[in-house]
Amino acid sequence: MAGSVNKVILIGNLGADPEVRSLTSGAKVARLRIATSETYTNKEGERVTNTEWHSVNLWRGLADVAEKYLSKGSSVYVEGKLRTRSYDDKDGVTRYVTEIEGDNMTMLGGRGDSNTSNASSSNNEQSAPEPKAQKSQPKAAEANEDEDDLPF
Repeated sequence: MAGSVNKVILIGNLGADPEVRSLTSGAKVARLRIATSETYTNKEGERVTNTEWHSVNLWRGLADVAEKYLSKGSSVYVEGKLRTRSYDDKDGVTRYVTEIEGDNMTMLGGRGDSNTSNASSSNNEQSAPEPKAQKSQPKAAEANEDEDDLPF
């Protein structure tokens, strides 16, 4: 095998408000609990829904965006990678936790997101995303110059 890939893509809803904390180094981290659901009809004709819960950690700029704009019920798109870490519990037993380290997050709108419909950010950004209205849009005159007579 030439290489390997560790990539996770989730689209789901937050089950709780983001848990945000600052480390002693000054870095900020936000933990999200994201639910993804799959619905199907079983052999008996009943609708069955399976929900999976995912722990996602967002760092620095993404943590700031999550803290400011996300809340329980928010719909998000997250890209990242799986990370497994271990710790010793209070009884000295080693426990393992698999989490998603988010590299990119886009707010999708929907439940609980009345004012955050299309903002996005990546882990490299240190500030909040630009509002959609500030992104460069082609002027109407420029758009008409390239139009064909196609109905779409």
